[in-house]
Amino acid sequence: MKKELIKELFKKFEDASYTYNGVECWSARELQIILGYSQWRNFKNVINKAKSSCEKAGEKVNDHFAEFSKMVDIGSGAQKSLEDIALTRYACYLIAQNGDGTTKVEIAFAQTYFAVQSRKQEIIEQRLLDIARISAREKLSQSEKKLSGIIFERGVDNKGFAIIHSKGDQALFGGKTTNDMKIILQVPYNRPLADFLPTLTIKAKDFSTEMTSHNVVDKNLNGITQISKEHIENNTAVRKMLNNRGIKPEQLPPAEDIKKVERRLDSEEKKILKRKKK
Repeated sequence: MKKELIKELFKKFEDASYTYNGVECWSARELQIILGYSQWRNFKNVINKAKSSCEKAGEKVNDHFAEFSKMVDIGSGAQKSLEDIALTRYACYLIAQNGDGTTKVEIAFAQTYFAVQSRKQEIIEQRLLDIARISAREKLSQSEKKLSGIIFERGVDNKGFAIIHSKGDQALFGGKTTNDMKIILQVPYNRPLADFLPTLTIKAKDFSTEMTSHNVVDKNLNGITQISKEHIENNTAVRKMLNNRGIKPEQLPPAEDIKKVERRLDSEEKKILKRKKK
């Protein structure tokens, strides 16, 4: 997510905040627009899911979702009553969690915005980066599992997959093997290299892996020799693309251990729930 967009969304959420009965709140009607829902009934479905999550968490729904009506102009001096809901930060957080963060960037931003107590933009930016890296790592794991399944049916066992995987890394990192990169980045011997790679490199590995899966099927490749050659070519192509943009994967600094990032985010989630139960 670009910094310009983060700043824009940050301002929208800040400006929409107000005080209702002494509590920091957001209008459901305003939040609907900010989160990109064109119809109230669709957004109301998300709100109902959030209420259910609130109840399951042991919270009183009415403490976080305060329904009220307000008069709005409809033209020619006439007014009508409009349903609205005053939402606490926790209610907004639950709504964001029940929204579609995979297709709406506003939802993805809101999930972090309402989770961060201080609302400082730098903290929000870092948390979004952490979430993006974890998502990329999970996607790479899925892609590698998919490739493993495809090539297993084509005469390649686990040992063969490890060889293919290693040769792909060597092509991506300019001749440096997986173990070479582990030494350079000081990765523990028993941990996957990808757990310490920056998001860009993780996505590069994922892209080449997906291409290999596609071409193995599309070209009807079989055996370790053919598939290994394909994987090397795909990683070489991805490396060339990165090099053309001035990026050398083997020179990028290591990222924080992905397991530590996951534990930190999990801890933050627990603190959010704990704060709301006090």
